[in-house]
Amino acid sequence: MPRASAPLTLRNRLILSIVAIVVLLTVVIGTVSVVALRGSLMRQLDDDLASATGRAVAAASVGGSSGRPSLSPDSDALGAPRQAPGTFTAVLVGDVVQQAFTVTESGELEDPLTDEITSALATVPDAGGPVTVSLGSDLGGYRVEAVPVTLTSRSGGTVSSGYLVVGLPTDSVTQTVAGMIASIAFVTLLGLVVAILIAYAVVRRALRPLERLSDTALRVAELPLDRGEVALAERVDEQDTDTRTEVGRVGASLNHMLGHVAAALEARQQSENKVRQFVADASHELRTPLASVRGYAELTRRMGTGLPDDVVYAMGRIESESLRMTSLVEDLLLLARLDEGRDIVVADVDLTRVVLDAVNDAGVADPAHDVDVVLPDEPVVVPGDAMRLHQIVANLLTNSRTHTPEGTPVHVALGVDEVARRAVVTVSDEGPGIDPAVLPVLFERFARADSSRSRKAGSTGLGLAIVEAVAHAHGGDVAVSSSPDGAAFTVRLPLTVPPAPAPASPPAAAA
Repeated sequence: MPRASAPLTLRNRLILSIVAIVVLLTVVIGTVSVVALRGSLMRQLDDDLASATGRAVAAASVGGSSGRPSLSPDSDALGAPRQAPGTFTAVLVGDVVQQAFTVTESGELEDPLTDEITSALATVPDAGGPVTVSLGSDLGGYRVEAVPVTLTSRSGGTVSSGYLVVGLPTDSVTQTVAGMIASIAFVTLLGLVVAILIAYAVVRRALRPLERLSDTALRVAELPLDRGEVALAERVDEQDTDTRTEVGRVGASLNHMLGHVAAALEARQQSENKVRQFVADASHELRTPLASVRGYAELTRRMGTGLPDDVVYAMGRIESESLRMTSLVEDLLLLARLDEGRDIVVADVDLTRVVLDAVNDAGVADPAHDVDVVLPDEPVVVPGDAMRLHQIVANLLTNSRTHTPEGTPVHVALGVDEVARRAVVTVSDEGPGIDPAVLPVLFERFARADSSRSRKAGSTGLGLAIVEAVAHAHGGDVAVSSSPDGAAFTVRLPLTVPPAPAPASPPAAAA
C-alpha cells in the first residue's frame, strides 16, 4: 500500500494560503500592468508610425487623383530626411517589392530586401491598418502600415496601383515590456520571501494561544486520572479565555470542562475512600468472629466422639471455609493498609533467602509441580519488608500452580539489573498461557483468569493485586507476558531505599 502523506498542520495551511494569495495578486497585477503598458506603447508607436507614413507620402507625392497619393516609384524622395533611424520604407506592387530601404543610425539609406521581407510584406495590405510583422533576423519585429498609392513615372504616365509600406521597429516596445516583466518578477520573488516571513510570524503569533491550549490538554492527558487521589489543578491561562475571540471561547469551554472533571474526580475519590474505609473496617471487624467460628468448629470436630458422621463432616467444612474466609479478610485488610501507605516495615532484606524459602514452601504445598530456581552467586539485598516480599514470590508461585495442569514445570529466577540498579524476580511456567483478553485487567482486584488456565481450585482473585500493591509500595513494579508456551511474571525492585510511597490507588488486576 502507498504510504499516506502526512497531513498539513493548520499553521502550514495558513502560511500557504497567505503566500498563495500574495502570489496570485502579484501575478494578476503584474499581468494587467504589462498588458496596459504594452498597449500604451503600441498606441504611441502607431502614432509615430502614422507620422512617419505621412512624412513619406508628403515627401514622395507628385500629385494624384481619386483620393490616392501619386508617387514616382523611382523617386529619391522616398528616402527624404526627417525619418527616424530604423524606419523601413517600401513600395509594393502586387506581390513584388519594387523598392525598399531602411534608415541607418547615421541617416543613410540601406537596402535590406530579402525573400523573407517580400513574403512578410505580402500580407500587410490586407490588414487594413497597422500590423506587427517580422522582417527577418536582421531587422526583427516591425510595426508596419500600408497606404494605397498610384505609381507614376517621372514623365507623368500612370504605371499601376500599389502600396507605400512604412514601418517602425518594435524593439523599444519589446525591451520596455521585457524590462517591466523582469522588474515584476524580481518584485514578486522579493515579495514572496517577505510574505513568507511575515505570514510565518503572524500565523505563529496568532496560533500561540492554541498551542497553549494544546499544552494544557496534553498535561491533563498525561495525568493518572484513572486511579488514586488526583488534584486536577491544570487550567487554561486567563489570557486565553476571552470569550470575544474564537480561541478564547475554546479556552473558556476547556476550563469549564476541567472544572467538571475535577469535581467528578473528587467525588470518585471520596467514594473510593469510603469503600476502602468500609473494607478496612469490615475486614478488621470480621477477624474476631471468624476466629471464633474457626475455633469452635475445630473444638467441636476434635470432640466429635459420639457425634454423627454428617455432623463431623459439617464441622470440618465450617472450619475449612472459615480458614478460606479468614484468608480473604486478611488479604482485603492488607490491601486496605497498603492503599493508606501503611504496613510496610523497611529494612535490609536478603532477597535470595526470601526466594529460596518461598520455593521450598511451594514444593511442600504442591509436590505435583516441578519448581526450579536460578540464583546469582552473591546475595541480593534490597530495602523492604521481608514478610511482604515473601508474599510476592509466594503469590506468584501459587498463581502458577493454581492455573496450570499438574506436572507443569515452574521456573523461578533472581537477578540484578546493574544499569537500572534493580533486583529482578521472574516466575514463569510452561502452562497454556493467559487469554489476551484477560491481560489488561489481570492485576485488578477480584479479576480471574479464564478457563484456559485450567484453574483447579477457587481463588479470591486478590493474589496478583497484592503482588502489584506490595511491589508499588516498595518502589518497584510488576509486568506479565504470555504466549501459548506459558506465562511469565517479572517483579523489579530497587536496590536502594525508595521514596516514601504515597497512599496507593486500587491496583489494576488479579488472577
